[in-house]
Amino acid sequence: MSKSFTPTEVASHNTPERGLYIIIDNAVYNVSEFADEHPGGAKILKRVAGKDASKQFWKYHNDGVLKKYAAKLKIGDVRDAAKL
Repeated sequence: MSKSFTPTEVASHNTPERGLYIIIDNAVYNVSEFADEHPGGAKILKRVAGKDASKQFWKYHNDGVLKKYAAKLKIGDVRDAAKL
């Protein structure tokens, strides 16, 4: 089951202790367990943790990467914060 996150909720998961969550095209991925396996190193994922990493992701990856890892890493989607 997929969960909905606000950008603020994702932003709070920006350390290994709290979990490393990233946003790619409005989908939320938990890359905590994957960080050490990342070919570019954990440092890159830690740098974008808690943020929308879409631009950085698409600069270096293609659809095949998402197809390969999405089922394992996707934990939900971003919902817009309530408008005032």
